[in-house]
Amino acid sequence: MAYFYSEPSRTFNEYLLLPGYTGEDCVPDRVSLVAPLVKYRRGQEECPFSLNIPMVSAIMQSVSNDTMAVALAKEGGLSFIYGSQSVEDEADMVRRVKNHKAGFVVSASNLTPDATLADVLALKARNGFSTVAVTEDASPNGKLLGIVTSRDYRVTRMSPDVPVRDFMTPRDKLITAPAETSLKEANDIIWDHKLNTLPIVDQDDHLLYFVFRKDYAEHKEHPLSLQDEQKRYMVGAGINSRDYERRVPALVEAGADVLCIDSSEGHSVWQKKTIDFIRERYGDRVKVGAGNVVDREGFLFLAEAGADFVKVGIGGGSICITRETKGIGRGQATALIEVAKARDEYFEKTGVYVPVCSDGGIVQDHHITLALAMGADFVMLGRYFARFDESPTPKLMINGQYVKEYWGEGSNRARNWQRYDLGGKDNLAFEEGVDSYVTYAGSLQDNVAKTLYKVKSTMCNCGVTSIPALQKEARLTVVSSTSIVEGGYHDVTLRATMGKE
Repeated sequence: MAYFYSEPSRTFNEYLLLPGYTGEDCVPDRVSLVAPLVKYRRGQEECPFSLNIPMVSAIMQSVSNDTMAVALAKEGGLSFIYGSQSVEDEADMVRRVKNHKAGFVVSASNLTPDATLADVLALKARNGFSTVAVTEDASPNGKLLGIVTSRDYRVTRMSPDVPVRDFMTPRDKLITAPAETSLKEANDIIWDHKLNTLPIVDQDDHLLYFVFRKDYAEHKEHPLSLQDEQKRYMVGAGINSRDYERRVPALVEAGADVLCIDSSEGHSVWQKKTIDFIRERYGDRVKVGAGNVVDREGFLFLAEAGADFVKVGIGGGSICITRETKGIGRGQATALIEVAKARDEYFEKTGVYVPVCSDGGIVQDHHITLALAMGADFVMLGRYFARFDESPTPKLMINGQYVKEYWGEGSNRARNWQRYDLGGKDNLAFEEGVDSYVTYAGSLQDNVAKTLYKVKSTMCNCGVTSIPALQKEARLTVVSSTSIVEGGYHDVTLRATMGKE
């Protein structure tokens, strides 16, 4: 007979944290959100790879590209570049992040001198950058012929078909710096010459990077930026259980700091084969996460297979319809609680601490704190990051509101059949994700800062100043449907709605 769980599976909304004693040291500025990303022998060694904030971006086409990776690394988190693209394209994205030295920006907007003002405006509308490199072949590293900034043209006084060569600042009027220039030297040149942009070129005058005046202050604002030993931003990359023999070597060569198997269900022979390949070829040098699972058995299977971290969650994502189409999954809170308990038991038995990532089901900022209290070391977010300027999708105006596109990896748009691989046919038999919009929210930096301040404030209310302390000391209670209603505003009329139909 089938096994039936006696308790229902629950979501984050069905729990509340109880406050604890708040001492004088419990202030948000003293809260540490450092979290381990990969397995280690806790108590005997330092984790070889920790996050400075417990947030990573989802392995999704509409969320995690190189632009998102750089922006999130600046804040102390990590992006996993989406794997539902060619091996070469994913490796190129990883390479661009690793080449984006702090302060040195690979040009993302490039045209030839034959392009027009209309092309400049279209490029600016598409990616938001006002500095355009003019190179021989319109590539980021082509021979530099000039640059265009918003100071070089007046839309109201110029024809849209005027060629770029007629209004760009030509190469002979540009101040540049050689490849070996340090960031301090570049900033000195910018200040001495009152520049907004300094091109860095090689000995053949090919463009390498831009250094921007505005970034000088920005670097001071990112004390938690996640960088490797060479001061390069750190980045993850998604892989699948089909073409890993080609994809993994390419991503490792490109400089990916950690990999993650992107799959809707991780308790499978295919994930073990993928991990086995990585261990046989690279040993423990290449870090790889696995998942997703929702119970003790799934966690133990992946931990014993050699996963460096394990993702928890099936069917809880805002664009995921796996539970509707297949009737499989589990409430995210219940799944996370059980897996975290298995993680702790595995640590007591082996001395190896395998971090747990909560993936899906987070709608409100306080759900992040709940997930951490329930045992997650960090959370993976899709919808949250899809709303920001730095996500790959365009900002659109729909029904008078700015939105960004957001679609599931199991949708026909993504066509990421590898994520749902069961060892059979090579295409999607049915959709497990939807194509949607999310409300545009602005910059990543501003929103992440606000979210994390809420997390830190809640932790202070609980009387703790670190994630391990929260996991140990937190007290949680299940709430009734009535108390959920009580938790929001009720029995009042909002002033903003008065007088409106």
